[in-house]
Amino acid sequence: MKHILVTGGCGFIGSNFVRMALGQLPSSRIVNLDKLTYAGNPENLRDIEDDPRYRLVKGDICDRSLMESLFDEEKIDTVVHFAAESHVDRSITGPDEFIRTNIFGTFTLLDVARSAWGCMPSSPCPQRFLHVSTDEVYGSLGESGAFSETTPYDPRSPYSASKASSDHLASAYFHTYGLPVIITNCSNNYGPYQFPEKLIPLIINNALKGMELPVYGDGGNVRDWLFVEDHCRAILAVLARGRVGETYNIGGSSEKRNIEVVETICDILDEAVGRLPSGMPRRSLIRFVKDRAGHDRRYAIDASKIKAEMGWAPVVTFEQGIRCTVDWYIMNRTWSDAVMDGSYRKYYEEMYGGR
Repeated sequence: MKHILVTGGCGFIGSNFVRMALGQLPSSRIVNLDKLTYAGNPENLRDIEDDPRYRLVKGDICDRSLMESLFDEEKIDTVVHFAAESHVDRSITGPDEFIRTNIFGTFTLLDVARSAWGCMPSSPCPQRFLHVSTDEVYGSLGESGAFSETTPYDPRSPYSASKASSDHLASAYFHTYGLPVIITNCSNNYGPYQFPEKLIPLIINNALKGMELPVYGDGGNVRDWLFVEDHCRAILAVLARGRVGETYNIGGSSEKRNIEVVETICDILDEAVGRLPSGMPRRSLIRFVKDRAGHDRRYAIDASKIKAEMGWAPVVTFEQGIRCTVDWYIMNRTWSDAVMDGSYRKYYEEMYGGR
């Protein structure tokens, strides 16, 4: 892993990965390709922008000529593909960009890598193409059980359907062309630098400002929460020791109902910065809103495969991670204010204003 292309490296998970990879792979160069849409923020990596081993390129993974020039110019031997439209609500109101970026963009990247590396089924490539995906491709679970790497796909939203499609494309390029693809499917990430449309940063920011805290349905939807740094450690492990053509599920072993997460954040903030000016606890801001269409009830990950093969397991408990995350947002309010501009406010009102 000498010349690494990270797509979507200015996003939430991507920026955490770039920073960690630069620290743990001192002889590697990282090229960060990001379209810099609303969730791609170069400020996320301002502290490392002068590192001579790092280069930021503004561009679209659908731009084949740009991809070809980067592979040639930078001698790319490793791809870590984060770039994706990822918010379910946005995919429901406007699926077009999800289909374009998540499916066509992934196809373009796979095909350029195949051509650049000269892969053939009979001649395995030494390079690596890691496609980062989601547990949402598996659909919804009942009260028990967990998703394994052999769970049939059953996507329920345009977002998860587009990610399922990109997973199948990645797998097909391994089987058909010998492209050295590895797929990872992770559970819900949280941590620093997450754009405040997702549950945890949205609740933190609203609660800090005394705004209502919208919770879908009855708040009983269950997610397996994975601290972003644990996820990044897993990706590095898979790059180093994962078997090509394989899929690895990455989970946090921290199942929580959404209402539990929201209440925990409220309690931490009351303790850290005090109650609301009215004297009321922040739990009083919780408002249940109309549920999202096709809202999966429960996700859970069986991560036994990556643990058995690579010895990886999450080291950050939810209790530790959520406190760290809340503290980061308290200390970085200017970052949150900067990303919550007019376009985000318009989106927020469209999502929650009438519920």
